[in-house]
Amino acid sequence: MKAIESAEEFKEVIGGPKTVIVKFETTWCPDCKRLNMYVDDIVKDFDFEWFSADRDKFPDLGEKYQVLGIPSLLAFRNGKKTAHLRADDKSPDEIRNYLKTIDA
Repeated sequence: MKAIESAEEFKEVIGGPKTVIVKFETTWCPDCKRLNMYVDDIVKDFDFEWFSADRDKFPDLGEKYQVLGIPSLLAFRNGKKTAHLRADDKSPDEIRNYLKTIDA
């Protein structure tokens, strides 16, 4: 999963016609660390492009896309948010089931 390094890169990443998933997280978040223990297995199961964004580095993006809790998985296509899952208390199976509802 590639880390997004700038707001310009974020805009470019979410602007395409293919669905991308952006995992909003922070370095200090225990739930983010727990998700990171199994998210790579989930990534392999879905035909999405995956990126991560540190909410603390991009507070304006967090506010714009209503990232009120972390970790959160946001789906984007053509520059628009199409889905949002606050994943702080979700099991791997709950996340997989949610992602199955998103069109690749």
